[in-house]
Amino acid sequence: AAAALERAEGRDPGTAAAEVAELTRQRDEARAAVDEARRTEEELEGLADRLERTRAHEAEQARQRSETAAHRDGAVEECDRLAAALHEALGGEDVDLDARVQDLHAEAELLAEAAAAVEEHGRAAGELDTAEAALAEALAGAGFADGAAARSAALDERERRELRSQARLHDDALAAVRATLEDPELAAVADLPPPDLSALKAAADEAALAAERAVTLRGLWRQRADRLAALRAELRSRLDDCGPVLRRYRIAEGMRALTAGTAKDNTDGVRLSAYVLAARLEQVVAAANDRLYTMSDGRYELRYTVDKTVSDGRAQKAGGLGIRVVDAWTGAERDPATLSGGETFFSSLALALGLGDVASAEAGGADIDTLFVDEGFGTLDEDTLEEVMDVLDRLRDGGRAVGVVSHVADLRHRITGRLQVVKTAAGSHIRHAG
Repeated sequence: AAAALERAEGRDPGTAAAEVAELTRQRDEARAAVDEARRTEEELEGLADRLERTRAHEAEQARQRSETAAHRDGAVEECDRLAAALHEALGGEDVDLDARVQDLHAEAELLAEAAAAVEEHGRAAGELDTAEAALAEALAGAGFADGAAARSAALDERERRELRSQARLHDDALAAVRATLEDPELAAVADLPPPDLSALKAAADEAALAAERAVTLRGLWRQRADRLAALRAELRSRLDDCGPVLRRYRIAEGMRALTAGTAKDNTDGVRLSAYVLAARLEQVVAAANDRLYTMSDGRYELRYTVDKTVSDGRAQKAGGLGIRVVDAWTGAERDPATLSGGETFFSSLALALGLGDVASAEAGGADIDTLFVDEGFGTLDEDTLEEVMDVLDRLRDGGRAVGVVSHVADLRHRITGRLQVVKTAAGSHIRHAG
């Protein structure tokens, strides 16, 4: 393309069109010359075949002429012999008549054979003349002066193979040239306007600049690739050196994940701290159920579990400290989140009291003498409030002081010793109401 661009620079469209027309004319002449060469080649091949047949025919005619001449000489000799014998037979007196007749019959047969031989000789001579005329016509048509010139121009088998090979190569080249010349894109070029040489040169310069940048970038990226390969080898070496540390780290990380509840081996997903507290929670739940049974009139019971269930029924891990509520009325377990406000209050109160009992037992039997319950009584109905107060009264009868922080007015009749917080514009103050 660069060479074509250089050749095209400085030429006007008229000159280019004239060159295209001249090249088209030369192409047509070349096609005509190729066709003429192919026809000449085919004629030469036919002439070579005819020459071979003519050679064979000449050899056969020569053989026939030789045989005819020999036969003719024999026939002449036989005629002379028969004539002498006939003359002798006619002039002799001592020859027997029957023997003479037989001899005449034999001589007549010989004469018939001689006449047939003469006739065959005439036909052979005619065929020879015809063959010689055909040979002369063929030699004249092929441009040869005589048979010797044709025989000297004959090719052997190796030369004919070479000519056939060259002819095939010529046909292939001719087909390729014709396919190129008949290309629609190439044919359409003649109808296109002259190319913009300046734009083509600018595009070529831009492509050369892009190629130079690509070569530069290729060298840069090759350097970076070599650097990365070196860093990879260095990293692999350092990782091999860190093998013992990494093994110790994997052991430590496995223990950490196991105690944190995130390891695959920890199927319940329970942290170590939760696992330790799980036994204490079971004790708290057992102690809380004694009071919850009374508060809920025998309906609810708490059960410790590892899992908890959300509202849509999917089970999730509770970290080893989950609680389920067993409803004796329905026989099914419930999530504590499904309890009403009052049920949640007395369940929490039961757990708080159970925790106090367990803490007292763990403290060597030391009692927790004072217990404060803050709010929540307003969420209880009348019957449940009565059962909760009965539980608190039993705690008070056992020697504990129970403080209740509430706005429920009904509690004033059940609790005789009260402290009332009075709010005024000057501030709040406590008043004993007993």
